[in-house]
Amino acid sequence: MRLIILDFDGTMGDTRSLIVRTMQQTLQELGLPACSDSQCASTIGLPLKQCFTTLLPLSDEEGERCAAVYTRLFFENNRPGAVPTFPHVIETIEELHRRGYTLTIASSRGRDTLLEFVKAMKLDHIITYVLSANDTAQAKPHPEPVLKTLAHFGCPPEEALVVGDMTFDILMGRRAGAKTCGVTYGNGTQQELEKAGADYIIDDFARLTRICP
Repeated sequence: MRLIILDFDGTMGDTRSLIVRTMQQTLQELGLPACSDSQCASTIGLPLKQCFTTLLPLSDEEGERCAAVYTRLFFENNRPGAVPTFPHVIETIEELHRRGYTLTIASSRGRDTLLEFVKAMKLDHIITYVLSANDTAQAKPHPEPVLKTLAHFGCPPEEALVVGDMTFDILMGRRAGAKTCGVTYGNGTQQELEKAGADYIIDDFARLTRICP
């Protein structure tokens, strides 16, 4: 393998509490039924509008309104330090880069906040190719984000590894023909990742250095 495609939320950045709190504030502001922490977290990784239409029986227009309110509240809530990285993420990415791997991101997050997070982590000199929700017509679990990344680098799928915490990530990678690695410390469970067909499952991001020697 020579290309590593990383998810962001729940894989690199510990955004769960920030996302869940912002989703719940959005529902409250719009007078919609409340949803539990686990219900909100189960949608992380989906496009923003789809998070809300998955939680509640909403029309596309209502989903768009939820997405707009969420975006405004997220920028208000996302203060410096609100999103820590998971243990060993920074140093492992630096080590994999040193070993010659190309590292990219494929996320359902909006481009502006995604680039801000990468810059804040001081990884923008390593992760120079980032695909956000704004850059693809089809979102996870559709393989388009991976296929577009492979085409950009001229990389065959068998030489790529997709790393994520949710079944959406694993299915996206498998449907593109890439190898997949699930992480158990994010928003998905080991059982869910196994069921999705992950080739590897790790409980510490640093274990990527064993998969990618």
